[in-house]
Amino acid sequence: MLNGIDRRISPALLHCLARMGHGDEIVIADANFPASSIARHCQVTEALPLTGLDAVEAIDVITTLMPLDGFTDYAALRMEIDGAADTVGEVHQAAWDVLEPRLPEGGGLSSLERLAFYEHARQAFAVVLTAEARPYGCFILRKGVVF
Repeated sequence: MLNGIDRRISPALLHCLARMGHGDEIVIADANFPASSIARHCQVTEALPLTGLDAVEAIDVITTLMPLDGFTDYAALRMEIDGAADTVGEVHQAAWDVLEPRLPEGGGLSSLERLAFYEHARQAFAVVLTAEARPYGCFILRKGVVF
């Protein structure tokens, strides 16, 4: 145990976040996401479980330690709902509510079509598997710079 570190963050996740550099990305996956098969393509080749948390709780915990990127088109991406790309689901809005106050200047929020999201996720540093049951509750966070 360490002072000041949320106890919901596993040692493996803490190690992962510390290893990530500026511009590296981490996937926050819902319970239906193919986390293990996607993670095989990532730097951390095993999905990191946060099974007691939903996606929004995982985003909240992670972004208390990891700054978001303000030097690119997006700081975070959400998975779009099939056939309704512009629809912001309940889980998306809840995540945006957590992320917006933590965005650095220039940081933006965006989305990707589901299959494009899977492809993009294969390039991430790691995949965090949550207990999120709401559909399309998947996100990608881009690490910023610690000042």
